[in-house]
Amino acid sequence: MAVKPLEPAELADRAAILDCVAQYMRGQDRLDGALQKASFHPGATVDYGFFTGSAADFVDFAQELLTRYPSTWHMTGQSLIALDGDRATGEIYFHAWHRRDAGEGLQDLQISGRYLDEYERRDGAWAITHRREIVDWTRTDPAADDWFDRTPKALRGGRLGTDPSQTSRT
Repeated sequence: MAVKPLEPAELADRAAILDCVAQYMRGQDRLDGALQKASFHPGATVDYGFFTGSAADFVDFAQELLTRYPSTWHMTGQSLIALDGDRATGEIYFHAWHRRDAGEGLQDLQISGRYLDEYERRDGAWAITHRREIVDWTRTDPAADDWFDRTPKALRGGRLGTDPSQTSRT
């Protein structure tokens, strides 16, 4: 099946939706709840299976949960977005890494799956109105960071305002 070329307005809408998704991920990894909440319109809902309810309550839950991990990293992959005027649906693939202390040493938990999203444009801004997280696979491994031991001057990511993207270059 051939893919129809998108019009400039459709490209702009798609880019705005993908920015919204990226903002959500950044809010998680930088522990910035306000940024993560800004990815949702007021009244938005979520269904993660283990949490179903308002998006605002979910972000509070997720931010508290993520503080238990020394670091996390979330990435989005391919996306299918269907536009319909001021509404859209999307299937966004994701891969998430979580460093955790399992009590017997550090572990790396990986989770991959898809977000099945509904979006709306309100007052010119696209945001999520409903999100379902579908988990396709997980994996837990012992942490192995010998590269950081060999490269102690590497610039490392941080949270709560300490990340290089949140600080000046000086």
